[in-house]
Amino acid sequence: MAALVLPFIIAYLYYLPPMPYFIALLIAVAMFAMWEFFVMYKVPAKMYVPGIVSGGILLFLFCRFPEYFVNGVFVVLFLLLFFRLFFMSTPAGCMRDVGPVWMGIFYIAGFLSFQWLLRIGQFGREYIFLLYTSVWISDSMAYYIGTYLGRNKLYPAISPNKTIEGAFGSVLGGILGIVIIKTIFGLSMLSAAAVIAIGAAMGISSLVGDLIESMFKRDAGVKDSSHLIPAHGGLLDKLDGILVSGPVLYLIVRYF
Repeated sequence: MAALVLPFIIAYLYYLPPMPYFIALLIAVAMFAMWEFFVMYKVPAKMYVPGIVSGGILLFLFCRFPEYFVNGVFVVLFLLLFFRLFFMSTPAGCMRDVGPVWMGIFYIAGFLSFQWLLRIGQFGREYIFLLYTSVWISDSMAYYIGTYLGRNKLYPAISPNKTIEGAFGSVLGGILGIVIIKTIFGLSMLSAAAVIAIGAAMGISSLVGDLIESMFKRDAGVKDSSHLIPAHGGLLDKLDGILVSGPVLYLIVRYF
């Protein structure tokens, strides 16, 4: 399945302009992942439907009209509180209903918005491929090295299967991903030291992103965010490393 879909995704990202195509993809992915997050936390539909719509609108504002973003945040917060006040029959559990919606909007739509900032910058297309390639290889190497060589648990309270050896594999995978994209696109501005530093940052941030989502899933009492992909979980399970690595890569590119 991945072998059939991946070429279309690569062509979509490589050939189509960021506006409206990339922003539309970000919003669609964010809204579906937020739905998984809200359902995972058993948020009532009366709350998660406006939450999903609001998250998509805030993501669009952040990307296209940042001058209105702060105003949008306050409007969305007011509307969520308004819906909880007048469309639910009891005040009991109001924080349980509103809290996951607010967290999901910023955790998913907020973190994904940094990919737009990457995409519209110089070498934006290349950096998007760098982000996804390094995180994908990082996750793969963490899994295989952890499976076959892992002996020492990393954080058993959050993710019992992760090991320190797998964490080293994540860092190595991040570096390998940067090397591959640098070679393909000829990114001469990336020195050997930059390749190692950025790759290590991608590997570490991807691992942290995975642990953050595992923390949410353990808190919610679920194994996977959904059953969208048989034997692999949901979309959020595939995005967890990207959510954290995207902002990290943007900050590196922007300030270093």
